[in-house]
Amino acid sequence: MKKVTVKCPAKINLTLEIVNKRDDGFHNIKSIMQMIDLYDTLDVCVSENSSQEIILSGNTKEIPYDEKNLVYKAADLFFKETGIRNKKVEIYIEKNIPIAAGLAGGSTDAAGTFFALNEIFEKPLSKEKLNELCAKLGSDLNVCLEGGCILATSRGEKIAKLKSSSYPVTIIKPKNLGISAKEAYTKYSQKKDKPHFNMTEKMIDKLEACEDISEYLYNDLEYAIFDSYEELQKIKSVYPDSLMSGSGSSYFVLRHADNLLDPEIFQIISDLKFINHGICLVS
Repeated sequence: MKKVTVKCPAKINLTLEIVNKRDDGFHNIKSIMQMIDLYDTLDVCVSENSSQEIILSGNTKEIPYDEKNLVYKAADLFFKETGIRNKKVEIYIEKNIPIAAGLAGGSTDAAGTFFALNEIFEKPLSKEKLNELCAKLGSDLNVCLEGGCILATSRGEKIAKLKSSSYPVTIIKPKNLGISAKEAYTKYSQKKDKPHFNMTEKMIDKLEACEDISEYLYNDLEYAIFDSYEELQKIKSVYPDSLMSGSGSSYFVLRHADNLLDPEIFQIISDLKFINHGICLVS
């Protein structure tokens, strides 16, 4: 039996601007994503078997442990790509990243699965090939695999490393509200007025100059869905300097924030910071 443990970090969107809708139904975006030190952990064990078997388990009932899970899909795609057969793969998912929160919890776990299996089998796939598999499976996986501060374009799978700043981070998440990317992008498409502030380019300039970026935090999807949810409006009223991450429902502030919201309704995750790496092995 071979086993590795990997840490899979969450991301936040410092900017998320929608360029246009693609012919395949996705949207072209330009987004600056930053990994933070909020992690899921995967324990990945592989042993010999008479057939191919993928078994998932974990510490929460909020996610499926079957072929619907991106971790399962990543493992299955890895074996199809490499041609490795007759293995029993057991993956335990320790979830700490809130679900349906715009923090790439599912994507980072899937990218972590590619990384872990590639390590166990002594790197049969190049980094370029791993990035190809990530792009096949989802829009945020490439960012999670690379880590640090990333400019993501196309539907999110094309990435370029940016100079990283250093900020504390607090996450504010409505406990019983998850927002799907499909809903957020649909509501954006229905908006008649679509602002174009070019915050991404402005933030890149500030990052390169090592200057404050807080003035340029922006998310088109927050604009799209904000009026639909009282929970989001409450967060913004208490934390006016906060920004929604991804398609929500999490918000973040680039500072340590006091817990001023009802703990029965909102989850506050503080004492976080920016990190410069993506998926990593736990020694």
